[in-house]
This record gives sequence, C-alpha cells and structure tokens, in this order.
Amino acid sequence: MSKKVIVEFSRYPVAFAAMFVQIFLIIFMFLFAAMAFASPLQALEVTLPDTADGAATLAWLEDMNGTANLSIYSVTRGTEIVVQLRAHPSVIPEIEDRALTVRQVGAGPGLATGQALAGIMIYGFVTNMFLTFTLWEIGFSIREEQARGTLESLYLSPASKFGSLLSRIFAITIFTGIMCAAGVLMVNYLVGGLAFQNAGFALLVLLLSFSGFLGFGFVFAGISIKLKESAQFLVNGTQFFFMIFSAQFFPFGALRSLHPGIVDYVSRWLPVSYSVDLFRSSLLGFPAGYPELADPATEFVIVLLFGILSPLVGYVVYRYVERKARKDGNLGEF
Repeated sequence: MSKKVIVEFSRYPVAFAAMFVQIFLIIFMFLFAAMAFASPLQALEVTLPDTADGAATLAWLEDMNGTANLSIYSVTRGTEIVVQLRAHPSVIPEIEDRALTVRQVGAGPGLATGQALAGIMIYGFVTNMFLTFTLWEIGFSIREEQARGTLESLYLSPASKFGSLLSRIFAITIFTGIMCAAGVLMVNYLVGGLAFQNAGFALLVLLLSFSGFLGFGFVFAGISIKLKESAQFLVNGTQFFFMIFSAQFFPFGALRSLHPGIVDYVSRWLPVSYSVDLFRSSLLGFPAGYPELADPATEFVIVLLFGILSPLVGYVVYRYVERKARKDGNLGEF
C-alpha cells in the first residue's frame, strides 16, 4: 500500500509539487497573521526590594500600566516584590536601573512577541499536519478504494487487514515529516530564530500523539465505509474543529480571552489539545505560563494514554463497521 502511494505521487509530479506549494502558502498565511497580532512588548519578571524605594518603583510602574509601553499582569508581595509585566524595549533600561533583578520569561500571558508567537504557530502546525494527513490517508482513502472498485478485492486477499489499513499512512508520513521540517526551517529564517529545546522529549510526544491520531484515522475509515461520500464533509469538519478548539495555530489564552468556558469545557476534554500544548511548550523551553492546560507531567500522562488507547479503540470501531458492511453486502458499494 505504501508503494502504491509512492507510485501515485511519481505519476502525478505536478500534483505532488502543488501540495508542497500549498503547504508553504498556508504557513506564510498563518505566519503573517501571527506577526500582525504580535506585541512589541517583552515579558519580564521584575524583582523589587520591599522598601520605600521598591514601593516608589512599583508606583512608577503602575502609573505606566495600560499604556503602549507597559502592561502589568501580576504583583506578588513577600520578602521582595515580584512583578510580572510586559514592557516596551525603550523603557527596559530604566526598569533595570530601578529593580534588583529583571528576567525575561518568554511570551507571558496574552499576546506574545513575534518570535514566540511564530514558534507557537509553526509547532502547532506540525501537529495539525500529522493529524490532517492521518485523517485523510487512513480515513478517507477507504472511500477512494470503494470508488475505484478495489476495496472488495483487497479484502478477499490474504493480506492482513490491520497491515493494509496501517500501511496507508507510512509513505505520506515521510512526506509530512519533510514538509514540516522545511516549514520550521523557513519560519526560523524569516523571524530570525525560533526556540528549539528539549528536541528528544518533543519527538517522543509527537510519536505518541501520532499514535493517538491513528485511532482517529481508524474510526474515520469505518465512518467512510458507512457514510461513503458524505464522510468527506465530516473529515473536513473534524479537521477544522481540532484546528480551532485544540488551538493549533495560537495560544489557548486566545481562546480563553474569548470565553473561559471554551478552554474549560471544550479544549480541556480533547486529548489532541494536550498533544499540541505539550509538544510546542517543550520545544519553546517551557516558558512561564506554558504548558497552558496542566503541568508537564500531567499532560505527558494524558498524551501517553492517548497514544496507547486511541489506536486500539479506533481499530475495534473500524472492524465492527467493516464486518457489518461485509455482512450486509455493501462493503464495495459506490
């Protein structure tokens, strides 16, 4: 089956090249959108002495709060005063002169800096690509076999049904990996450098996530047998559902700013959300506020269970639908 996909690509090189161009155009579109909404302010953690001078500096910061130069989002009082804020580069030198310490902490809540937001976008895009191609190459490819009249012949052969289903994804996975790597390199060049840390752990998270995506692909393969051409609309709808509610191209904070219930009652119940959140947070170096949904250990457990259970459940669903279709005699119906 993987050889068949490669042969199809070789016979239609223009279509294959157009797919690459389309992917890069999508990256450009989301990158420019991300840069348009990026904030010039830098996220800082400022430590002040709990003295009269520190109180005066805090009052000075609060006077600037809400202006184009500075935005405060938390103040913690203890033996020292710790202020989490975003500041314009023009006022940072004066803050450094007045404070005990000033530490850059990444994007911080809300709008991110250009580079940070570009990283959030492109690393989320990687998970989106693997999910999208899994849905289409496993899920809807069954429908293509029905239309070509080869599905029944395939099931009459002694080939493993599970192997036949799984092999559909291997060739496209290689191409997806190449496109994602090229996309990350391109964005890295355009924004002047991306954070790229914890690569080994991020790869493990991506592999577990991909295993979980296979479960969705198996389910949609069964749905394609049942719904036939209508399954195409369901696959498209599912792709955009996860793109939005799993925040694959923007921080979860953007959804929360619209309404906290979107994250609390939708995103938190989607295992894909934790895959996206943990994967990009690890590559960004776990800056302050990331991951956004839970602590890294909790998110990893969720992703691990997702990677183990999803393909098992998905394949059981597929086999049930496939056996029923064979029993009813409509497995190869167009």
